[in-house]
Amino acid sequence: MKAIAIREYGDIDNLKEIELKIPELAEDEVLVENYATSINPIDWKARLGYLKGMYPWKFPVVLGWDTAGIITQVGAKVADFKVGDKIFARPDIYIDGKKGTYAQYVAVKEDKLALKPDEITFEAAAAVPLAGLTALQVIVDRLKVKKGDKVLIQGGAGGVGLFAIQIAKHLGAYVATTASKKNHEFLKSLGADEVIDYHETKIDAVLNNYDAVFDTVNAIDDGLAILKENGRLVTIAGNPSEEQKASSKEVSSWWLQPNGKQLGKLGNLIVAGEVKVIIDSVYSLTAEGVRAAHKKSQEGHARGKIVIKVK
Repeated sequence: MKAIAIREYGDIDNLKEIELKIPELAEDEVLVENYATSINPIDWKARLGYLKGMYPWKFPVVLGWDTAGIITQVGAKVADFKVGDKIFARPDIYIDGKKGTYAQYVAVKEDKLALKPDEITFEAAAAVPLAGLTALQVIVDRLKVKKGDKVLIQGGAGGVGLFAIQIAKHLGAYVATTASKKNHEFLKSLGADEVIDYHETKIDAVLNNYDAVFDTVNAIDDGLAILKENGRLVTIAGNPSEEQKASSKEVSSWWLQPNGKQLGKLGNLIVAGEVKVIIDSVYSLTAEGVRAAHKKSQEGHARGKIVIKVK
């Protein structure tokens, strides 16, 4: 099968097309013919070597952590999915580094799978798992947002931020977010009640007494400054210091936990129109296409998710 991989850490020129064997399945896995994947900041951070302390991969390494496609084979212990099912998923990160989603076929454990609703295209479904699940788990499970809460989402125009705004609004929260001026009306159209231009305004000059802060940009001190006593802050972009953790406000970091059942709930919210999938651009599964997608993501100017069309 065709895959896009790196043979060493470094710049985008290291992304190259290779041939790999189709993955062999464990008993609890399915084989997915991959129709689409998407780009997340973790992709280019991994390419640059930022994750090598966490994952001792052996080259070549196939990156990518979102998939949407059709099941072509099931393991012996798979009970709830069958050949022909259309699915989307955030697969596990495998230690061998060969099972990323920049590939024509992907092995996925059954508990990470969700059925793809017919109302959602493969490209849209591929944009959801990593970013959408991260947003859902932080907003619902970690920050415990409820109706009437005041929530700040730092970095609202990013892939995770877009989902977080809509999920918090669905729960009945008052949602403030930070973004450059060009994205203000766009984010308000998705449910943000207040958008702050971080280039011109310090958030603690206009916000105060917030119940929860979701930090996607590593601006923990800025978030803490507007939290009420006993408020909660969760970051996916930084590492809270001991001093920050020692404050009267609850501060923690979060790393996504892939979960098929939660992904299915996200799919239902999308079908119901409560959450929109925003796609910035679509590229092909070629070395040139993936390089261009990485470049766009790394520059930080995408509005919504960057998708790779595989089939």
